[in-house]
This record gives sequence, C-alpha cells and structure tokens, in this order.
Amino acid sequence: MTNNSVFNQSNSPLYTQSTNTYLVPGIGNGPAGDAAKSGAFYILSSGSVSVGAGASLLIQVANPSGSGKTLYMNSLLGGVTGAATVNVLKGGTIPAGTTPTPFNANFGSSNTSVATARQNTGTLTGTSTGFLAIPLTAGMYFIEFGGGIVVPANQTLSVTVGTGALTASAVLSWWEY
Repeated sequence: MTNNSVFNQSNSPLYTQSTNTYLVPGIGNGPAGDAAKSGAFYILSSGSVSVGAGASLLIQVANPSGSGKTLYMNSLLGGVTGAATVNVLKGGTIPAGTTPTPFNANFGSSNTSVATARQNTGTLTGTSTGFLAIPLTAGMYFIEFGGGIVVPANQTLSVTVGTGALTASAVLSWWEY
C-alpha cells in the first residue's frame, strides 16, 4: 500500500470532506444572494407581451450618469410562443413605451435601483452593439451572466426578443454596488 500525501497537490483538485454536516453544514452563497440580503439585487420584468408581426419586445436598463453605482447583470430569462431571437446589446434607444420600476428582491428593503428602465414593442433605434444573439424555438429561455456583464454609469443594456407575431416575456436581474 502506498502512502498518501497529507497535502493537496497543486495539479489536483482540492480535496475536502465535510464532517458532521448536521451541526456544521457547508453553506455557500454567491454574489447575487449576498446582494439580495443587502437590498441591492433588482428584477425587471416585461410581463407577458403580445408582439406584432415584424416587431420585437424591447426592454432596457440604463445606468444614469453620476449614479455612483455599477450594475452587474445576473441573468436574463423569459419565454416565447414561437420562433424568435433574443439579442442582448450595449446601447440603443427604445422610442416611447413605458418606464417600469425595477423590483427589489429583498422584500424588507426600501432601497430603490439607480437604473432607469424602458419597455416597448417595435424596433430598437439609435447606436447599439450586439454581443449576444440566441435563436429560440417556442418555450422558455434562461441566460446566466453571473455578474459577467458590467454596466457602469452612463451606459445602457438593451434586450430585444423577436421578430414576429408572438407573445414574449423578458426578465432581467442584476445587483448594484
């Protein structure tokens, strides 16, 4: 029988073993969970929206100049009733529409998001740079960013879901620090 090293090897995964998990559970929490506990995690939902032929569901989060905070995008999820494409873009303008209020995921927090939001159906205008395009079939979608998309002050993140005569929804979540 060979001797096993009591030290972890640098070229091997770290080996650990939980003992007595009833008294000392190994509980971990990611940045989104910590942000929610701090009252800094927000959700913006379009709801279920009927989109006309040749149009898209448009939803946007803008971090205003001088906000003093940065938005860390956590995820984008939703659903469509027909074939569509989800596009995530930097910049862009949503003409007119509504200005939904981001929801604080901590029910006990009175904090409000620094972000401003806009929603409509139609076509995104203005200057934008697309960096993610995912074709969909009818059903749900979930795209996890895990804070990997950073929206500093004076920047905008836009999402389009379409084009086509369908019903669509989009839900963005992020934390702010």
